[in-house]
Amino acid sequence: MRILLAIASGVMIAGSAPTMAAQVSGAPRAPADSVRLNRPLFVRSDLYILGMFSAATVGMFPLDKHLASLVRDEDLVANRDLKRASSVIRFFGGPGPFIIGGGMYVVGRYAHVARVAELAVHGTEGIVVGLAVSGVLKDALGRGRPYVSVDTNPRSFGFLRGFRGTDFSSFPSGHTTAAFAAAAAVSAETSEWWPRSRWIIGSIVYGGATLVGLSRMYDDKHWASDVVMGAAIGVFSGIKTVRFNHTHAGNRIDRWLLGGAAESAHLLPSVGGDGRSLGLAANLTW
Repeated sequence: MRILLAIASGVMIAGSAPTMAAQVSGAPRAPADSVRLNRPLFVRSDLYILGMFSAATVGMFPLDKHLASLVRDEDLVANRDLKRASSVIRFFGGPGPFIIGGGMYVVGRYAHVARVAELAVHGTEGIVVGLAVSGVLKDALGRGRPYVSVDTNPRSFGFLRGFRGTDFSSFPSGHTTAAFAAAAAVSAETSEWWPRSRWIIGSIVYGGATLVGLSRMYDDKHWASDVVMGAAIGVFSGIKTVRFNHTHAGNRIDRWLLGGAAESAHLLPSVGGDGRSLGLAANLTW
């Protein structure tokens, strides 16, 4: 149980890095009804987040086999309550985010709640982007899943072997990617609506995403490093998709799915000219 808590803590710390970075930056915030100015898509804090995730992933490689044996302990695997819980949690990394996002979109659009519709669209976009990146890596790297790797060898990679089937598409975890992309999008949106609640909401959504990753290890579908890399991709996909949409209001997808809803939602200003950006402000359009 202690090792499970250790893995969960590591993933949660990495997953909450965007929230911590925002706090450390000390960026000033404006009233909720002001207008977001153009903000760079990439900022210095991204390097810190990337570094945390990279270190965690590399650090997990030599521990993958040991951690898998601990999570797949006979007593844990035989526990019916854990099996049922894992099945429920897995839903939130599979079809769950899309079902929830679709429901929120319908409610937001037809109840005229702009924020809800905006969150649904941007969150779903983040998930799609994250899964696209994960899918490419899965097929290209061809890592064997724990239940099929020869002698449960976590270093069983094979270039383009992922195209053979799901047995060789372990790295990274797609369920974890989706869960963390959704968590990052929710945290990024709501932290601008209610800045003081970022730690509460962030802890809840990132905690739930961490449980999804642990469930994939418990089900013998992924190694610990798969989960950490999936979380990294999810976090970046979620926060960057939200950031892009906030700095490119009225892009084609927003106009198509949200109409005037996105522009009617309150907007916040940019943190520009503070020396923290990487100078990679994107002038992208759909």
